[in-house]
Amino acid sequence: MATRTDAPTRREQILREAARLFAERGFHGVGVDEIGAAVGISGPGLYRHFAGKAAMLAELLVGISDSLLTGAKRRLGDADGAAPEAVLDSLIEGHIDFALDDRPLITLHDRELDRLRDSDRKLVRQLQRQYVELWVGVVREVYPELAEPAARSAVHSVFGLLNSTPHLTRPGSLPGRTGTAELLHRMARGAFAAAGAP
Repeated sequence: MATRTDAPTRREQILREAARLFAERGFHGVGVDEIGAAVGISGPGLYRHFAGKAAMLAELLVGISDSLLTGAKRRLGDADGAAPEAVLDSLIEGHIDFALDDRPLITLHDRELDRLRDSDRKLVRQLQRQYVELWVGVVREVYPELAEPAARSAVHSVFGLLNSTPHLTRPGSLPGRTGTAELLHRMARGAFAAAGAP
């Protein structure tokens, strides 16, 4: 979830272990005591950090959507004046980092989004729409002949491609992080090029 290199806080440790356990066994298949044991504290001790499992799930899913959007905005700001192709490459790299480093969160989103309270689920969807529209704008700069609905469909398709990493779990199914990142990048650019072809 984070790119920082300093030691994670106890709260971050709890969230990371909760994401892993929820992804492995499902939200209802994991107890508070198990999450606590994974970080070396008692289950009741978790309540000093979170109101309960539902609060952890909400923070995980809202947090990653917010993190993706914030990171994409930062990449656009850093790339001010760069060629549109370079901006698109930067966005793809950022999403690949998420897809490879936060794979449990992809599984969690796919399986458990409907368990969020309505307000939290709406916030996740709102953040995701903003993220998609940011990409759509960049894709249409690179492929100006691509109509907006087609560009939006292409963005969603590329997200599906990049977010497929949790399904590549057999030993040896990934060629190492660098090789996988390069492969995903080529495939993403190929998908956009195909969508933008006359």
